[in-house]
Amino acid sequence: MIRSKRAHLHVIALSHPGMKGKNNEDRYAVSSYNLSPQDPTPALFAIVSDGIGGHRAGEVAAEMAVNYICQVVAESDGMHPLQVMKRAVHTASEAIAAQAASADGLEGMGATCACVWVIGNKLYTAAVGDSRIYLLCAGGIHQLTTDHTWIQEAKDKGILTADEARKHPNVHVIRRYLGSSQPPRADFRLRLHEGESDAHAHANQGMPLQPGDILLICTDGLTDLVWKDEILTAIRSKRDLKSAAQTLIDLANERGGHDNSTVILLSMPGGERKEEAHRNLFSWLRGGITGFILLIVGPAALAWLQRGL
Repeated sequence: MIRSKRAHLHVIALSHPGMKGKNNEDRYAVSSYNLSPQDPTPALFAIVSDGIGGHRAGEVAAEMAVNYICQVVAESDGMHPLQVMKRAVHTASEAIAAQAASADGLEGMGATCACVWVIGNKLYTAAVGDSRIYLLCAGGIHQLTTDHTWIQEAKDKGILTADEARKHPNVHVIRRYLGSSQPPRADFRLRLHEGESDAHAHANQGMPLQPGDILLICTDGLTDLVWKDEILTAIRSKRDLKSAAQTLIDLANERGGHDNSTVILLSMPGGERKEEAHRNLFSWLRGGITGFILLIVGPAALAWLQRGL
């Protein structure tokens, strides 16, 4: 692929270390491309990674995850996105594990990743760990990814309810992460509906995005404290992506901000929000009515002035 200076989606990204004085172990990147000189189809790749490990090991792992995955993606031709992301995740995980084994103080480090690749208007995703991807569309909000956590497994088996899971002591136990002794499988399930099979969720890869659709990629510093319906309200109530992203970060921090929070928002162009559409319609009507009045009244006023002269 060839680097492009301009993304074909609207993009905003924000990251905050939280309110507990921790190092920010989150890392992210957003890159835009064209597929080739012969094929100018635009592509955008975005990734969020949350580091795991004590001291500064987590941020080292997250940095490596972002760098290695982005490099593999950038060097591809974009023709087989799932295969490319599978190779990228494997490469990054092996590099992190090797670094952890060779350097003092980095033992046990690892990282999550949540990847979004939009080629033209087609969406491809990959995830490892508990960083998430959401889709906001006309039908509401959908969590596209599945957490690789002890909690998620317990919920799937009916051991815990959603409310019980939020307060459980194992809430941060991750089952799958980059840097583990056995390279993790990238999860390509793209869930659009509750209860759909894994095969169906996988088949959703490559789905076309519609004008106005919004993608949210985030770390668990946000989703531990801000619920799905609140995410939907926060984003839809704001006039632009930047204020929406800032609102999400602020909500997490107001509720304790116990972890780093990173948010990437991607919006497909061409779809106005209702509020903006109403404002534009009102402006058009006001301008049209004013023009009509001037058209009718203007000549009469001019004639009256001329008679007065």
